Amino acid sequence: MKEEHPLQPIYDKNSKVLILGSFPSVLSRENMFYYAHPQNRFWKIFEHLYQVTFQNDLDKKEFLLSSHIALWDVIKSCDIKGSSDSSIHNVIANDLSLIIQQSQIDTIITNGKKAHELYQKYCVHQTGIEDICLPSTSPANAMYNLDKLITSYKIILERTHFSN
Repeated sequence: MKEEHPLQPIYDKNSKVLILGSFPSVLSRENMFYYAHPQNRFWKIFEHLYQVTFQNDLDKKEFLLSSHIALWDVIKSCDIKGSSDSSIHNVIANDLSLIIQQSQIDTIITNGKKAHELYQKYCVHQTGIEDICLPSTSPANAMYNLDKLITSYKIILERTHFSN
């Protein structure tokens, strides 16, 4: 089924790292915020890395901006069944140039192999920035428990010039 990306990117002029997923899950589309599925480990990783607690989506957005992290997805629209990355077809990619031009982004992180593949196919020529592919935070990625994901995502601390 053809789906349009309903979420705006989160970024500002101070953003240094752009994290890209593939396309929002059904729950994220319904809740109108990124990584809304309670089993997705995305927000748990950042709570551990930065020793913060998120009460709501506004907390998450404020955290991202104050930490110089931008968030969006590679896909603008696609055919997708439910939330399954493996079912994605007929991709139209988001135009990342505006975010790159209006920020200080020098690092792009892709959340999972599908986001990496799509970024390489549709976006890297536009941005000129090679991505760093990190393991998917999706609950479908059973090969990585939370501790392994936290270890993998520590690179974001270095890239945003913060340390714990």
